[in-house]
Amino acid sequence: MLAIIITLYTMAFQGYETQAYEVVDQLDAIEIRYYPPAMKVKVESSLSENRNFNALFRYISGNNASNQKIAMTTPVYMHNTPQGQTMEFVLPSRFKDEAPEPKGAGVEVYQSKAGHFAAIRYGGYSNSDKVKHYTGALLKALKEAGKKVTSAAIVLSYDAPYKFYNRRNEILFEIDY
Repeated sequence: MLAIIITLYTMAFQGYETQAYEVVDQLDAIEIRYYPPAMKVKVESSLSENRNFNALFRYISGNNASNQKIAMTTPVYMHNTPQGQTMEFVLPSRFKDEAPEPKGAGVEVYQSKAGHFAAIRYGGYSNSDKVKHYTGALLKALKEAGKKVTSAAIVLSYDAPYKFYNRRNEILFEIDY
């Protein structure tokens, strides 16, 4: 029990490394960002199973070829696919070109490609109504600005579930820029 309390305390007050990006343009509440390549780990599951967080957490807790514990970072990426849902953790920036291979089935480590993304931010706990609302608002703003969307919506979450105030969530679309 003491280990759980220490872990929660550490997670609550420890600053997480956040994935680097550069804001290259602003359209009212919309940011156009350039994201350089980053090492990520991802899991995909059907909507009925959705054990993605646990599989990713096991990977960063040492269930990898190096038995290496890896620090948690922000944000957590989530998006729907034809097969179900995908969740991704960004690995710390010290992993430039490679990271420990996962031991768990269905866990994949890869390097993302650089790209430009449009982002809209919202607070509170994320839910399907908020995702739908902000996705629509972002798509409308991008259409009005003449920007071409080249991906499905991606939901980003920056905060632990037990954080109640000043929560940060975002919707991203990759765009031609």
